[in-house]
Amino acid sequence: MDLNQPLAFRVRPKSLDEFVGQEHILGKDKLLYRTIKADRLSSLILWGPPGCGKTSLAKVISETTKYKFKKINAVTAGVGDIKKAIEEADNLLLNPSGKCILFIDEIHRFNKLQQDALLPYVEDGTVILIGATTENPYFEVNKALISRSMVIKLEPLKKEDIVKILKNALKSKEGLGNYNIKIAEETLESIAEVSGGDVRTALNGLEVAVLTTKMNSDGVIEITNEIASQSLNKKKAMFDKSGDSHYDNISAFIKSLRGSDADAAIFYLARALNAGEDPVFLARRLVISSAEDVGMANPNALVIATSAMQAVTMVGMPEARIILAEATVYIANSKKSNASYNAINKALEDVSTKDTGTIPMHIRNAPAEGMSDFGYGKGYKYPHDYPGHWVEQQYLPDKMLGTKYYIKDDTVE
Repeated sequence: MDLNQPLAFRVRPKSLDEFVGQEHILGKDKLLYRTIKADRLSSLILWGPPGCGKTSLAKVISETTKYKFKKINAVTAGVGDIKKAIEEADNLLLNPSGKCILFIDEIHRFNKLQQDALLPYVEDGTVILIGATTENPYFEVNKALISRSMVIKLEPLKKEDIVKILKNALKSKEGLGNYNIKIAEETLESIAEVSGGDVRTALNGLEVAVLTTKMNSDGVIEITNEIASQSLNKKKAMFDKSGDSHYDNISAFIKSLRGSDADAAIFYLARALNAGEDPVFLARRLVISSAEDVGMANPNALVIATSAMQAVTMVGMPEARIILAEATVYIANSKKSNASYNAINKALEDVSTKDTGTIPMHIRNAPAEGMSDFGYGKGYKYPHDYPGHWVEQQYLPDKMLGTKYYIKDDTVE
């Protein structure tokens, strides 16, 4: 083992029994565990956030399988690399099984042409594909490949799993076992907490802490909470603003506003800002929510949201966070009505799918002389000429008479 390699690389598990976490797919009674153990794999797409164990799982498979195992990275590889791997798999002298497991890291970075090049070989069984991706494969990976693969969703590692991995790294000779290290349980838990479910971040932080701390007079490297904190970046954003989790977070933000949970809405707003989300994009979401979910229950919400969007555009970050927070709290705490939202949706459906008739002649426009002779505007009653500024007359086409679109609910005063 080359000790100059990163700690996260050196302590990767070599077998399923060494793998920590992902019990929902790798528990001993789970299908994937049994499939790997029996070396009966079909093509897989491993989907999950950075540092959750996708590459480590591929490493375990490479140590377990009897088939030739080939790894390529979609960032640097092209169609030529795919063809070379296929040629090696087809060469019975080099590969008597005539089959190989091809691990493609960051498969979402392959374009359509590159992904299509894999299809015939996955189809005929020459290649057992294992693709790893941080992006939603249903959006980023060829549908034909998806249909021929099992999509496995990996979750961010739990804090207790990361603590266990850190402890193993401290004991392992491939890890930090050759150092005399003193570190409290609470410090390990703090590292795990700050890593945000990314074990690579946790291991890198631990390694930096150990390698940059001098031994005390007893020959011990003592890692305190302060040293650990300095060795780690601030808590990582839990999602990439351009990735799939971006949509999950903004969905949670909108649904928290709709559900009148100001605390949850502020939380998802903070996650978005921490990940570098465009504050104007968030302001636009607030404008939409104020119209769609608050509506006529509090029309002033739309005024507040629109003003917030203008202010955010003028001010920018970091002060824009205050404006966004104020509008978020206001909208979350407002009474809710989607009556206007329902009304326009139903009307749009009618005008696009039904014969809705013609506009009554008396409310049509007669801008040119002579049009009134054909009935345009004839008989129109001007409401302001009547008591209360209202007069009974027909506005809907004959075919739509009696149709109700706006149904006032009890939240509207």
